[in-house]
Amino acid sequence: MKPDKTAVTFTAYQKLLIALLALLQFTVVLDFMVLSPLGDILMKSLDMTPSMFGMVVSSYAFSAGASGLLAAGFADKFDRKKLLIFFYTGFIIGTLCCGLANSYWMLLGARIFTGLFGGVIGAISLAVVTDVFEINQRGRVMGVVQMGFAASQVLGIPVGLYFANKWGWHAPFIMIVFLAIAIGLAVLLRMHPVTTHIGLQKDTNPFLHLWHAIANRKYQTGFLATAFLSIGGFMMMPFGSAYLINNIGISQAQLPTVFLCSGLASIIIMPMIGKLSDRYDKFKLFAAGSALAIVMILIYTQLPRVPLWEVVVLNMVMFIGIMGRIIPSTALTTAIPEMVDRGAFMSVNSSLQQMAGGIAALCAGLIVTQPHKHGPLQHYDVLGYVVCIAIVLCLYMVYRVSVMVKNKTTAPPAVQQAESLNEALS
Repeated sequence: MKPDKTAVTFTAYQKLLIALLALLQFTVVLDFMVLSPLGDILMKSLDMTPSMFGMVVSSYAFSAGASGLLAAGFADKFDRKKLLIFFYTGFIIGTLCCGLANSYWMLLGARIFTGLFGGVIGAISLAVVTDVFEINQRGRVMGVVQMGFAASQVLGIPVGLYFANKWGWHAPFIMIVFLAIAIGLAVLLRMHPVTTHIGLQKDTNPFLHLWHAIANRKYQTGFLATAFLSIGGFMMMPFGSAYLINNIGISQAQLPTVFLCSGLASIIIMPMIGKLSDRYDKFKLFAAGSALAIVMILIYTQLPRVPLWEVVVLNMVMFIGIMGRIIPSTALTTAIPEMVDRGAFMSVNSSLQQMAGGIAALCAGLIVTQPHKHGPLQHYDVLGYVVCIAIVLCLYMVYRVSVMVKNKTTAPPAVQQAESLNEALS
């Protein structure tokens, strides 16, 4: 792979914006991720079966997917900063309701409400990244912004588990609320408006704008790639802590160590992958990450009882493979839409991502069974096989996205405009 020598440096404001978007991503991802390590506590505290817990996880994803579709038609008609603040406020309220829930049904309702707002934030953030940063900057930006995933494991999940063990499972959600309020105020005061896209709008009807984004065949390829990426990433996640505790023999007190080390590995590797994806072929990096993820998933889902250090090492390597897929594929996908459609594309893309994740969590709850509260999970190895199949299918779709992006970036502007017009007419 020949390196790209055209990497562009960041301005001071761009660095500030990257930090704000990364912090937003941190709280939104933490709100979703914290359910997995709390899974064993929640299932026992609220008397939930694996299928009921799968519904709690998937309810967020389905409501987030629905709101993403509803917001897609309007996403390019407003200042992206105002949209971020609006949806982030709703996310904070929903997370507070999760922290105050005292039954399965209350928690389920709170997760649905949180998903309605939280699921759109990632799409708006990606639209901001695409508007503000050039294509040869986005790998590094994604590497930092997606560190919210890793940081939630390094800082949020261990601290959340400590609070949960000390004050109950409600405490992590209250912690997220206080942190999100501070971050929301920083966005309100320091982020500039993002309005360049508004003057380019041609569709006066938001539903027509949504339809044009959905009907675009090039965009559809990106949507499918994201959907398979989500299935491969989310299917194992909901039952991660229950598998470690009930099958591998890790104690509740040892669980933060596993997530802490996995997150540290991700934090170290993600900026490196981001830089590599700006310098080398993004699809080849994605393929390498996919191969590593498949190998590690097949090993991990069939583990016998092993020492803590071995679990930590396997988790760290597996998460490196998973992160090696997310960053280059996201950077490629964001290069597909034209500026006039970016908000709609990102909203639909986020919607499908959430829905695919919800279907994955729901299917995982149907595949995995548990004979009693303290019994080992059964059929977790089957789950691993299904995830590997999804990764292979995703590999093909991301390859198609990569070909489209290369053709788009090398074609003359007049050809690009003609192709965009043909897509719109068809």
